[in-house]
Amino acid sequence: SMPSEMLMKIFSYLDAVSLLCVGCVNKRFYHLANDNGIWLKIYSSCFQPKRTIWKMESEQTETVSLGCAALHDRKPGYWKKEYIFKQIAAVQTGVMRLVKPVDPYTGLLCKNKEAMKVSDLSWIIVLKDKNGKEHVTEKANLSFKDTSVTILWYSTNWPCLDILSTLKLFGVMPLLPDQSRALSENGPRRRSLIAEYHLANLTESSVAVGADKLVQLFSLNPGLLVGLWKEKNEIAFVMASLHYHQLLERSTLGSATVQYALPPNKPVLDDVDPEYGLHDYNLHLDMHGGSCTYLCGTFKSLFCRKGDIENGYLRLTVVSLKDNTKHLPLIGTVGLSWETDVFKGNVKDCYVMDVTLLDETGKPFWCFSAPVYMELSSKASSLYDYMGHIYTTDYADAEGKVCVEFVWLEETEEYFIVNLVLYISTKKVNNWYGTNY
Repeated sequence: SMPSEMLMKIFSYLDAVSLLCVGCVNKRFYHLANDNGIWLKIYSSCFQPKRTIWKMESEQTETVSLGCAALHDRKPGYWKKEYIFKQIAAVQTGVMRLVKPVDPYTGLLCKNKEAMKVSDLSWIIVLKDKNGKEHVTEKANLSFKDTSVTILWYSTNWPCLDILSTLKLFGVMPLLPDQSRALSENGPRRRSLIAEYHLANLTESSVAVGADKLVQLFSLNPGLLVGLWKEKNEIAFVMASLHYHQLLERSTLGSATVQYALPPNKPVLDDVDPEYGLHDYNLHLDMHGGSCTYLCGTFKSLFCRKGDIENGYLRLTVVSLKDNTKHLPLIGTVGLSWETDVFKGNVKDCYVMDVTLLDETGKPFWCFSAPVYMELSSKASSLYDYMGHIYTTDYADAEGKVCVEFVWLEETEEYFIVNLVLYISTKKVNNWYGTNY
Protein backbone atom coordinates (compact mmCIF):
# COMPACT_ATOMS: atom_id res chain seq x y z
CA SER A 1 0.00 0.00 0.00
CA MET A 2 2.99 2.34 0.25
CA PRO A 3 3.12 4.85 -2.63
CA SER A 4 5.66 4.13 -5.35
CA GLU A 5 7.30 7.54 -4.87
CA MET A 6 8.04 6.72 -1.24
CA LEU A 7 9.43 3.28 -2.10
CA MET A 8 11.64 4.83 -4.78
CA LYS A 9 12.98 7.28 -2.21
CA ILE A 10 13.83 4.39 0.13
CA PHE A 11 15.39 2.37 -2.70
CA SER A 12 17.60 5.32 -3.64
CA TYR A 13 19.54 4.87 -0.37
CA LEU A 14 20.34 1.18 -1.05
CA ASP A 15 23.63 -0.09 -2.43
CA ALA A 16 23.74 -2.22 -5.58
CA VAL A 17 23.67 -5.61 -3.82
CA SER A 18 20.74 -4.64 -1.58
CA LEU A 19 18.90 -3.16 -4.55
CA LEU A 20 19.21 -6.43 -6.48
CA CYS A 21 18.00 -8.39 -3.45
CA VAL A 22 14.97 -6.20 -2.89
CA GLY A 23 14.09 -6.62 -6.55
CA CYS A 24 13.52 -10.32 -5.87
CA VAL A 25 10.68 -9.65 -3.38
CA ASN A 26 7.85 -9.29 -5.91
CA LYS A 27 7.03 -7.92 -9.37
CA ARG A 28 6.32 -4.42 -8.12
CA PHE A 29 9.62 -4.16 -6.26
CA TYR A 30 11.42 -5.59 -9.29
CA HIS A 31 10.12 -2.87 -11.62
CA LEU A 32 10.76 -0.10 -9.10
CA ALA A 33 14.28 -1.40 -8.36
CA ASN A 34 15.05 -1.24 -12.11
CA ASP A 35 14.73 2.54 -12.15
CA ASN A 36 17.34 4.12 -14.40
CA GLY A 37 17.67 7.17 -12.16
CA ILE A 38 18.79 5.10 -9.16
CA TRP A 39 21.13 2.89 -11.19
CA LEU A 40 22.68 5.80 -13.09
CA LYS A 41 23.63 7.31 -9.74
CA ILE A 42 25.24 4.01 -8.68
CA TYR A 43 26.94 3.64 -12.07
CA SER A 44 28.31 7.19 -11.95
CA SER A 45 29.78 6.68 -8.48
CA CYS A 46 31.91 3.77 -9.79
CA PHE A 47 32.45 4.54 -13.47
CA GLN A 48 32.79 7.96 -15.06
CA PRO A 49 30.10 8.08 -17.76
CA LYS A 50 30.77 9.71 -21.09
CA ARG A 51 29.68 13.32 -21.17
CA THR A 52 27.94 12.91 -24.52
CA ILE A 53 26.20 10.11 -26.33
CA TRP A 54 26.46 9.99 -30.12
CA LYS A 55 23.47 9.00 -32.21
CA MET A 56 23.69 8.02 -35.87
CA GLU A 57 20.67 8.94 -37.99
CA SER A 58 21.29 8.47 -41.70
CA GLU A 59 24.36 10.60 -42.39
CA GLN A 60 23.72 13.09 -39.61
CA THR A 61 25.45 13.00 -36.25
CA GLU A 62 24.10 14.82 -33.23
CA THR A 63 25.18 15.12 -29.63
CA VAL A 64 22.56 14.39 -26.99
CA SER A 65 22.96 15.54 -23.40
CA LEU A 66 23.69 12.72 -20.95
CA GLY A 67 20.98 13.66 -18.47
CA CYS A 68 18.18 13.50 -21.04
CA ALA A 69 19.29 10.48 -23.06
CA ALA A 70 20.51 8.42 -20.13
CA LEU A 71 17.16 8.48 -18.36
CA HIS A 72 14.39 8.95 -20.91
CA ASP A 73 15.72 7.22 -24.03
CA ARG A 74 16.77 4.06 -22.22
CA LYS A 75 14.63 1.06 -21.38
CA PRO A 76 14.04 0.33 -17.67
CA GLY A 77 16.98 -1.58 -16.23
CA TYR A 78 19.48 -0.32 -18.84
CA TRP A 79 21.87 1.26 -16.34
CA LYS A 80 21.53 -1.71 -14.01
CA LYS A 81 22.75 -4.00 -16.79
CA GLU A 82 25.53 -1.59 -17.74
CA TYR A 83 26.72 -1.46 -14.14
CA ILE A 84 26.65 -5.26 -13.73
CA PHE A 85 28.45 -5.89 -17.03
CA LYS A 86 31.21 -3.41 -16.19
CA GLN A 87 31.68 -4.85 -12.70
CA ILE A 88 31.99 -8.39 -14.13
CA ALA A 89 34.39 -7.18 -16.84
CA ALA A 90 36.55 -5.43 -14.23
CA VAL A 91 36.85 -8.61 -12.16
CA GLN A 92 37.59 -10.75 -15.23
CA THR A 93 40.31 -8.29 -16.30
CA GLY A 94 41.89 -8.51 -12.86
CA VAL A 95 41.74 -12.31 -12.93
CA MET A 96 43.26 -12.54 -16.41
CA ARG A 97 46.06 -10.19 -15.35
CA LEU A 98 46.85 -12.46 -12.42
CA VAL A 99 46.97 -15.69 -14.40
CA LYS A 100 49.21 -14.56 -17.24
CA PRO A 101 52.45 -16.11 -15.86
CA VAL A 102 52.86 -19.75 -16.95
CA ASP A 103 54.58 -22.54 -15.02
CA PRO A 104 57.41 -23.91 -17.24
CA TYR A 105 56.94 -27.45 -15.89
CA THR A 106 53.17 -27.86 -16.13
CA GLY A 107 52.47 -25.34 -18.90
CA LEU A 108 49.57 -24.07 -16.78
CA LEU A 109 48.84 -20.71 -15.23
CA CYS A 110 50.89 -20.09 -12.08
CA LYS A 111 48.45 -18.12 -9.95
CA ASN A 112 45.23 -20.14 -10.15
CA LYS A 113 44.65 -19.99 -6.39
CA GLU A 114 45.15 -16.22 -6.26
CA ALA A 115 42.80 -15.75 -9.23
CA MET A 116 40.12 -17.88 -7.56
CA LYS A 117 40.44 -15.84 -4.39
CA VAL A 118 40.22 -12.50 -6.20
CA SER A 119 37.12 -13.59 -8.14
CA ASP A 120 35.54 -15.13 -5.00
CA LEU A 121 35.00 -18.29 -7.05
CA SER A 122 33.30 -21.32 -5.50
CA TRP A 123 31.52 -24.42 -6.77
CA ILE A 124 28.11 -25.91 -6.11
CA ILE A 125 26.18 -28.97 -7.23
CA VAL A 126 22.48 -28.90 -8.04
CA LEU A 127 20.55 -32.15 -7.78
CA LYS A 128 17.33 -32.15 -9.76
CA ASP A 129 14.60 -34.70 -9.03
CA LYS A 130 12.11 -36.16 -11.49
CA ASN A 131 9.50 -33.57 -10.46
CA GLY A 132 11.81 -30.71 -11.45
CA LYS A 133 12.65 -29.62 -7.90
CA GLU A 134 16.26 -28.52 -7.34
CA HIS A 135 18.41 -29.24 -4.29
CA VAL A 136 21.50 -27.01 -4.01
CA THR A 137 24.61 -28.07 -2.07
CA GLU A 138 27.45 -25.65 -1.42
CA LYS A 139 31.07 -26.78 -1.39
CA ALA A 140 32.41 -28.50 1.72
CA ASN A 141 36.14 -29.22 1.32
CA LEU A 142 38.77 -28.15 -1.20
CA SER A 143 42.08 -29.89 -1.87
CA PHE A 144 44.57 -28.15 -4.18
CA LYS A 145 47.26 -30.01 -6.12
CA ASP A 146 49.82 -28.91 -8.72
CA THR A 147 47.41 -29.20 -11.63
CA SER A 148 43.94 -29.72 -10.17
CA VAL A 149 41.50 -28.99 -7.39
CA THR A 150 39.37 -31.68 -5.75
CA ILE A 151 36.02 -30.63 -4.27
CA LEU A 152 34.07 -32.77 -1.80
CA TRP A 153 30.40 -32.19 -0.96
CA TYR A 154 28.38 -34.03 1.66
CA SER A 155 24.96 -33.46 3.18
CA THR A 156 22.39 -35.13 5.43
CA ASN A 157 19.49 -33.67 3.45
CA TRP A 158 20.06 -35.10 0.00
CA PRO A 159 16.96 -36.64 -1.61
CA CYS A 160 16.70 -40.36 -2.32
CA LEU A 161 18.72 -41.49 -5.32
CA ASP A 162 15.67 -43.19 -6.88
CA ILE A 163 13.90 -39.86 -7.50
CA LEU A 164 16.92 -37.95 -8.87
CA SER A 165 17.33 -37.29 -12.59
CA THR A 166 20.38 -35.03 -13.05
CA LEU A 167 23.33 -33.49 -11.25
CA LYS A 168 24.76 -30.18 -12.46
CA LEU A 169 28.16 -28.79 -11.48
CA PHE A 170 28.45 -24.99 -11.45
CA GLY A 171 31.12 -22.43 -10.86
CA VAL A 172 29.64 -19.59 -8.79
CA MET A 173 30.78 -15.97 -8.47
CA PRO A 174 29.26 -12.92 -6.78
CA LEU A 175 27.31 -10.92 -9.34
CA LEU A 176 28.77 -7.73 -7.87
CA PRO A 177 32.07 -8.52 -6.12
CA ASP A 178 32.50 -6.40 -3.03
CA GLN A 179 35.82 -6.72 -1.25
CA SER A 180 34.66 -4.68 1.75
CA ARG A 181 32.24 -7.26 3.12
CA ALA A 182 31.66 -10.98 3.15
CA LEU A 183 29.22 -12.23 0.55
CA SER A 184 25.93 -13.49 1.91
CA GLU A 185 24.84 -16.90 0.67
CA ASN A 186 21.58 -15.26 -0.35
CA GLY A 187 23.30 -12.42 -2.19
CA PRO A 188 23.16 -12.11 -5.99
CA ARG A 189 25.44 -14.61 -7.68
CA ARG A 190 25.95 -15.87 -11.21
CA ARG A 191 26.35 -19.50 -12.22
CA SER A 192 28.54 -20.97 -14.92
CA LEU A 193 27.65 -24.52 -15.95
CA ILE A 194 30.72 -26.79 -15.95
CA ALA A 195 29.14 -30.22 -16.51
CA GLU A 196 25.82 -32.06 -16.34
CA TYR A 197 25.43 -35.71 -15.33
CA HIS A 198 22.45 -38.06 -15.60
CA LEU A 199 21.76 -40.03 -12.44
CA ALA A 200 18.99 -42.31 -13.69
CA ASN A 201 20.18 -45.93 -13.32
CA LEU A 202 23.43 -44.66 -11.82
CA THR A 203 24.78 -48.04 -10.77
CA GLU A 204 24.23 -49.50 -14.26
CA SER A 205 25.32 -46.53 -16.41
CA SER A 206 28.48 -45.52 -14.51
CA VAL A 207 31.76 -47.27 -13.71
CA ALA A 208 32.18 -48.87 -10.27
CA VAL A 209 35.64 -47.89 -9.04
CA GLY A 210 35.83 -49.43 -5.59
CA ALA A 211 34.27 -49.76 -2.16
CA ASP A 212 35.05 -49.98 1.53
CA LYS A 213 32.90 -51.14 4.46
CA LEU A 214 30.55 -48.15 4.26
CA VAL A 215 30.41 -46.78 0.71
CA GLN A 216 30.63 -47.82 -2.92
CA LEU A 217 32.14 -45.44 -5.50
CA PHE A 218 30.87 -44.77 -9.02
CA SER A 219 32.68 -42.67 -11.61
CA LEU A 220 30.95 -40.37 -14.13
CA ASN A 221 32.83 -38.69 -16.95
CA PRO A 222 34.20 -36.04 -16.75
CA GLY A 223 35.85 -36.13 -13.32
CA LEU A 224 32.93 -36.87 -10.98
CA LEU A 225 32.79 -39.47 -8.23
CA VAL A 226 29.55 -40.39 -6.43
CA GLY A 227 29.74 -42.30 -3.14
CA LEU A 228 26.68 -44.36 -2.20
CA TRP A 229 25.95 -45.80 1.24
CA LYS A 230 26.08 -49.56 0.85
CA GLU A 231 23.04 -50.42 2.96
CA LYS A 232 20.70 -47.57 1.96
CA ASN A 233 21.81 -47.04 -1.66
CA GLU A 234 21.65 -43.28 -1.02
CA ILE A 235 24.25 -40.61 -1.80
CA ALA A 236 26.89 -40.22 0.91
CA PHE A 237 29.12 -37.68 -0.86
CA VAL A 238 30.02 -36.26 -4.26
CA MET A 239 33.62 -35.55 -5.29
CA ALA A 240 34.65 -33.57 -8.39
CA SER A 241 38.17 -33.39 -9.83
CA LEU A 242 38.74 -30.22 -11.88
CA HIS A 243 41.93 -29.70 -13.91
CA TYR A 244 43.36 -26.18 -13.84
CA HIS A 245 43.40 -26.04 -17.64
CA GLN A 246 40.19 -24.22 -18.60
CA LEU A 247 39.05 -24.27 -14.95
CA LEU A 248 38.71 -20.50 -14.58
CA GLU A 249 37.14 -20.08 -18.00
CA ARG A 250 34.57 -22.84 -17.51
CA SER A 251 33.82 -21.71 -13.96
CA THR A 252 33.33 -18.04 -14.80
CA LEU A 253 32.60 -17.45 -18.51
CA GLY A 254 29.74 -19.90 -19.10
CA SER A 255 26.06 -19.28 -18.50
CA ALA A 256 23.63 -21.05 -16.16
CA THR A 257 22.50 -23.31 -19.02
CA VAL A 258 25.37 -23.41 -21.55
CA GLN A 259 28.95 -24.57 -20.91
CA TYR A 260 31.83 -22.36 -21.99
CA ALA A 261 33.99 -23.75 -24.80
CA LEU A 262 37.47 -22.49 -25.55
CA PRO A 263 38.06 -21.38 -29.14
CA PRO A 264 39.73 -24.11 -31.21
CA ASN A 265 43.49 -24.11 -31.67
CA LYS A 266 44.60 -22.49 -34.92
CA PRO A 267 46.84 -25.04 -36.65
CA VAL A 268 50.06 -23.91 -38.30
CA LEU A 269 51.17 -26.63 -40.69
CA ASP A 270 54.92 -27.29 -40.81
CA ASP A 271 55.70 -28.44 -44.35
CA VAL A 272 59.41 -28.90 -43.55
CA ASP A 273 59.04 -31.46 -40.75
CA PRO A 274 57.67 -34.78 -42.13
CA GLU A 275 56.79 -35.91 -38.58
CA TYR A 276 55.14 -32.70 -37.45
CA GLY A 277 52.86 -33.40 -34.50
CA LEU A 278 54.50 -36.71 -33.59
CA HIS A 279 57.29 -35.58 -31.26
CA ASP A 280 58.38 -33.26 -28.43
CA TYR A 281 55.39 -33.87 -26.18
CA ASN A 282 55.89 -33.27 -22.45
CA LEU A 283 53.81 -34.97 -19.77
CA HIS A 284 53.18 -33.83 -16.19
CA LEU A 285 51.54 -36.62 -14.19
CA ASP A 286 50.03 -36.45 -10.70
CA MET A 287 48.52 -39.39 -8.80
CA HIS A 288 46.89 -38.53 -5.49
CA GLY A 289 44.11 -39.58 -3.16
CA GLY A 290 42.93 -36.34 -1.64
CA SER A 291 45.47 -35.31 0.99
CA CYS A 292 48.22 -37.75 -0.10
CA THR A 293 50.31 -37.56 -3.27
CA TYR A 294 51.55 -40.91 -4.57
CA LEU A 295 53.42 -39.73 -7.67
CA CYS A 296 54.29 -36.34 -9.16
CA GLY A 297 56.59 -36.33 -12.15
CA THR A 298 57.43 -34.69 -15.47
CA PHE A 299 58.38 -36.68 -18.58
CA LYS A 300 59.95 -34.85 -21.50
CA SER A 301 60.48 -35.43 -25.23
CA LEU A 302 57.78 -38.06 -25.78
CA PHE A 303 57.34 -39.12 -29.39
CA CYS A 304 55.52 -41.48 -31.70
CA ARG A 305 56.91 -43.09 -34.83
CA LYS A 306 54.63 -43.23 -37.86
CA GLY A 307 54.70 -47.01 -37.63
CA ASP A 308 53.23 -46.80 -34.11
CA ILE A 309 50.04 -45.09 -35.33
CA GLU A 310 47.35 -47.76 -35.11
CA ASN A 311 43.55 -47.91 -34.92
CA GLY A 312 43.25 -44.14 -34.96
CA TYR A 313 45.70 -43.48 -32.09
CA LEU A 314 49.23 -42.19 -31.64
CA ARG A 315 51.19 -44.22 -29.11
CA LEU A 316 53.38 -42.28 -26.65
CA THR A 317 55.42 -44.59 -24.41
CA VAL A 318 56.24 -42.87 -21.12
CA VAL A 319 57.49 -45.84 -19.05
CA SER A 320 58.52 -49.03 -20.84
CA LEU A 321 58.19 -52.53 -19.43
CA LYS A 322 61.62 -53.39 -20.85
CA ASP A 323 63.51 -50.41 -19.40
CA ASN A 324 63.63 -50.99 -15.63
CA THR A 325 65.75 -47.86 -15.09
CA LYS A 326 62.61 -45.76 -15.63
CA HIS A 327 60.25 -47.80 -13.43
CA LEU A 328 58.71 -45.63 -10.73
CA PRO A 329 57.59 -46.37 -7.16
CA LEU A 330 54.40 -44.96 -5.68
CA ILE A 331 54.84 -43.30 -2.30
CA GLY A 332 52.46 -44.44 0.44
CA THR A 333 49.41 -46.71 0.49
CA VAL A 334 47.18 -45.98 -2.49
CA GLY A 335 43.62 -45.07 -1.54
CA LEU A 336 40.98 -42.37 -1.99
CA SER A 337 40.02 -40.50 1.19
CA TRP A 338 36.44 -39.38 1.85
CA GLU A 339 34.44 -37.97 4.72
CA THR A 340 30.96 -36.85 5.75
CA ASP A 341 29.55 -35.15 8.86
CA VAL A 342 29.87 -38.35 10.88
CA PHE A 343 31.92 -40.93 8.98
CA LYS A 344 35.16 -40.98 7.04
CA GLY A 345 37.06 -43.67 5.21
CA ASN A 346 39.57 -44.62 2.56
CA VAL A 347 38.80 -46.75 -0.49
CA LYS A 348 41.85 -48.86 -1.26
CA ASP A 349 43.41 -48.93 -4.75
CA CYS A 350 41.47 -45.84 -5.91
CA TYR A 351 43.10 -42.49 -6.69
CA VAL A 352 42.81 -39.34 -8.78
CA MET A 353 44.92 -39.13 -11.93
CA ASP A 354 45.90 -35.68 -13.27
CA VAL A 355 47.32 -35.72 -16.80
CA THR A 356 48.77 -32.60 -18.42
CA LEU A 357 50.19 -33.23 -21.90
CA LEU A 358 51.93 -30.28 -23.58
CA ASP A 359 52.68 -29.88 -27.27
CA GLU A 360 56.11 -28.95 -28.66
CA THR A 361 55.52 -25.26 -27.90
CA GLY A 362 54.60 -25.95 -24.25
CA LYS A 363 50.90 -25.34 -24.85
CA PRO A 364 48.37 -27.58 -23.00
CA PHE A 365 47.30 -30.19 -25.53
CA TRP A 366 45.36 -32.83 -23.56
CA CYS A 367 44.46 -32.28 -19.91
CA PHE A 368 42.14 -34.03 -17.48
CA SER A 369 41.67 -34.91 -13.84
CA ALA A 370 39.67 -38.06 -13.10
CA PRO A 371 39.10 -40.65 -10.38
CA VAL A 372 40.41 -44.07 -11.43
CA TYR A 373 41.06 -47.46 -9.84
CA MET A 374 43.65 -50.23 -9.89
CA GLU A 375 42.33 -53.58 -11.06
CA LEU A 376 44.05 -56.88 -10.29
CA SER A 377 45.26 -58.51 -13.51
CA SER A 378 45.00 -62.23 -14.17
CA LYS A 379 48.50 -62.45 -15.62
CA ALA A 380 51.60 -62.94 -13.49
CA SER A 381 54.69 -60.76 -13.62
CA SER A 382 57.24 -61.81 -16.24
CA LEU A 383 59.91 -59.47 -14.91
CA TYR A 384 62.83 -60.98 -13.01
CA ASP A 385 63.21 -57.88 -10.80
CA TYR A 386 59.56 -57.83 -9.76
CA MET A 387 57.82 -60.94 -8.47
CA GLY A 388 54.33 -59.93 -7.40
CA HIS A 389 50.75 -59.26 -8.41
CA ILE A 390 50.09 -57.07 -11.45
CA TYR A 391 47.51 -54.26 -11.32
CA THR A 392 46.28 -52.08 -14.18
CA THR A 393 44.61 -48.69 -14.51
CA ASP A 394 42.82 -47.75 -17.75
CA TYR A 395 41.31 -44.38 -18.54
CA ALA A 396 39.64 -43.27 -21.79
CA ASP A 397 37.77 -40.24 -23.10
CA ALA A 398 37.03 -38.76 -26.52
CA GLU A 399 40.59 -37.43 -26.92
CA GLY A 400 42.74 -40.32 -25.77
CA LYS A 401 43.52 -43.20 -23.44
CA VAL A 402 45.94 -43.89 -20.59
CA CYS A 403 47.12 -47.40 -19.72
CA VAL A 404 49.17 -47.97 -16.58
CA GLU A 405 50.61 -51.24 -15.31
CA PHE A 406 51.79 -51.70 -11.70
CA VAL A 407 53.56 -54.48 -9.84
CA TRP A 408 52.88 -54.94 -6.12
CA LEU A 409 56.01 -55.88 -4.17
CA GLU A 410 55.15 -57.80 -1.00
CA GLU A 411 58.63 -57.38 0.51
CA THR A 412 58.61 -53.59 0.50
CA GLU A 413 54.81 -53.18 0.38
CA GLU A 414 54.81 -50.71 -2.48
CA TYR A 415 53.61 -50.36 -6.06
CA PHE A 416 55.96 -49.86 -9.00
CA ILE A 417 54.85 -48.43 -12.34
CA VAL A 418 56.43 -50.70 -14.93
CA ASN A 419 54.41 -49.63 -17.97
CA LEU A 420 52.77 -46.30 -18.82
CA VAL A 421 51.45 -45.54 -22.30
CA LEU A 422 49.34 -42.67 -23.66
CA TYR A 423 47.16 -43.13 -26.75
CA ILE A 424 46.20 -39.86 -28.44
CA SER A 425 43.38 -39.69 -30.97
CA THR A 426 44.65 -38.94 -34.48
CA LYS A 427 41.53 -36.82 -34.98
CA LYS A 428 42.66 -34.54 -32.14
CA VAL A 429 46.23 -34.41 -33.46
CA ASN A 430 45.06 -33.56 -36.99
CA ASN A 431 42.71 -30.83 -35.74
CA TRP A 432 45.43 -29.36 -33.52
CA TYR A 433 48.34 -29.43 -35.97
CA GLY A 434 46.54 -29.38 -39.32
CA THR A 435 48.09 -32.73 -40.25
CA ASN A 436 46.63 -35.84 -41.88
CA TYR A 437 47.67 -38.99 -40.02
